[in-house]
Amino acid sequence: MTEKKAYPLRISAIVLDAMQRWSNDELRSLNAQIEFVLREALRESGRLKPAPKAHPLKDDPH
Repeated sequence: MTEKKAYPLRISAIVLDAMQRWSNDELRSLNAQIEFVLREALRESGRLKPAPKAHPLKDDPH
């Protein structure tokens, strides 16, 4: 699991309200939705590598 860091975010009320509605629709917390949207934007712009996929045999305990 990656390290999480706290960061105070100043955001307009309009954007925050829209993000809250979106997070409610997606059944995510507001924080998780903001992180999801940022991560997707970073991936689409090529600024974030995709998370490595786990090897299927290594994760199987049997």
